Amino acid sequence: MNTRVLIALGCSLWLGACCSGKEHTQEEVRPRATAVAAEPGVVTIAANSPMLEQIRVETVQTAPVPTAEVDSPGKIEVNPNRVSHIVLPVVGRVTAVLVKLGDAVVGGQPLLTVQSPDADAAQSTALQAQAAVTQAQAALSKAQADYDRTKDLYEHNAVAKKEVLDSQNNLAQATAAVAQTKAAQEQAVRRLKLLGLKPGDFRQQVTVHAPIAGKVLELSVVPGEFRNDASTSLMTIADLSTVWVASDVPESYIRFIQLGEPVEISLVAYPGETFAGRVMRIADTVDPQTRTVKVRAEMQNPQGRFRPEMFGSIHHIESTQETPVVPASAVIQGEQHSVVFVEQAAGRFRQTDVTVGKRLDDRIPVLAGLEAGDRVVVDGAMLLKGQLPPSSAPERRTQIAEDVSGSERR
Repeated sequence: MNTRVLIALGCSLWLGACCSGKEHTQEEVRPRATAVAAEPGVVTIAANSPMLEQIRVETVQTAPVPTAEVDSPGKIEVNPNRVSHIVLPVVGRVTAVLVKLGDAVVGGQPLLTVQSPDADAAQSTALQAQAAVTQAQAALSKAQADYDRTKDLYEHNAVAKKEVLDSQNNLAQATAAVAQTKAAQEQAVRRLKLLGLKPGDFRQQVTVHAPIAGKVLELSVVPGEFRNDASTSLMTIADLSTVWVASDVPESYIRFIQLGEPVEISLVAYPGETFAGRVMRIADTVDPQTRTVKVRAEMQNPQGRFRPEMFGSIHHIESTQETPVVPASAVIQGEQHSVVFVEQAAGRFRQTDVTVGKRLDDRIPVLAGLEAGDRVVVDGAMLLKGQLPPSSAPERRTQIAEDVSGSERR
C-alpha cells in the first residue's frame, strides 16, 4: 500500500512540473513576439531608462552652402613678372662669384666679376671716338675760316663765286663730320657706362649687378670659367614676396572663375590653413589632352613660407544657398542611403532617410529629408540604430509564431 502511494505522488509531481514548464515557455515566447511587432523605424525609450541620458538632440539650422564652386589641384610658381635670368654682358673669364645659391640679394648688389677683352675694346673705341671728335672739330674750324675768307674776297671782287660755293660746301661737310663723331663718342661712352667702366682705364673688370631684389634660385657658374656665350643664363634671381599658384581647372567649371576674383588656397605643407589669393591670369586656350584651362592666382608671401613647386589646391565659391545642415555625427552613412534619427516626442525617435551634400568642415548639408527646425539626434545615433530590428525581421517573426504554435500544441 505504501508503495502505491509513493508512485502516485511521484506521478503527480512529474505532471505538475511538465505543466508549469509549458506555461513558463509560453510566457517567455509571447513577450518576445510582442517586442518584434513594434512600429518599423521607430525607437521608443522609457523616460527612466539610462539609455536616454546618452542621447543628445539639436535643432536643425540652416547655413549658406555652395551651389557653384571650383576646387582643383595646383602648385606654386615664381611670379614671372619678378624673375631675372643673369647673363654676361661680355664674353670673358669669370674671376669671382660674389653670391651663393639661396642667398638673398638687393637690387644693384654685385654678383660676379669678369675679365674680358671686350672691355678693353670698349675703352679703345671710346678713346678713338674722342680723337675723331677732336679731329672733326679742327676740320670744322678750318672750313669755317676758309669760308669766311673766301666770302670776304668775293665781296671785294677778288675771287669768283665758284670758290665761295666750294668753301661753303666744305664747311657743311665738316659740320656733319663733327655731328657724326660726337654720336659715335656718345655711343662709346654709353657702352662703357653699361659695362660699369670708367673711360681711360684698361685694367678694369666688368662687374655684373643684381637687377632686382630677391633670392638666388639657380647658380651655374664658378670662378675661373671662360664663357664665350653671352646668351647663357648663369644664375636666376626671383623676388618671392609674391608667388603664383597655377591650377588646371576643368573646362566645365571655368565659367565660375573671372579675372580679379578672390580664391582660397590650401597647401599640403600647411594642413588646416587657408590662404587668400587673387586670379591674375586665365589661359586663352584649352589643353586638348586634359580638357583643362590654366588659371594662375597671386599670393602675398611676406614671410617666405610659400616656396615654388609646393602642391596644394585652389577653391572658389561662385554662389551659395541657405540649406539645412547637421553635425557630421548625426548622419549614419549606409550602403545605399544616409539616415538620421528625428525626435518625434520625448523618448521617441524615427529613422529618416536623407540626401546629403559635400561635407563642410564638421557639418553636412542635407539636400532632402529634413527641414529647418527639426530636432535630430547628434550623439547616440548608432545606439538607436542598434535598437532597430534587423532587415530579416519578417523571417524572425514567422519563426517565433511557429515556435508559439508548436508550444501550444504541446
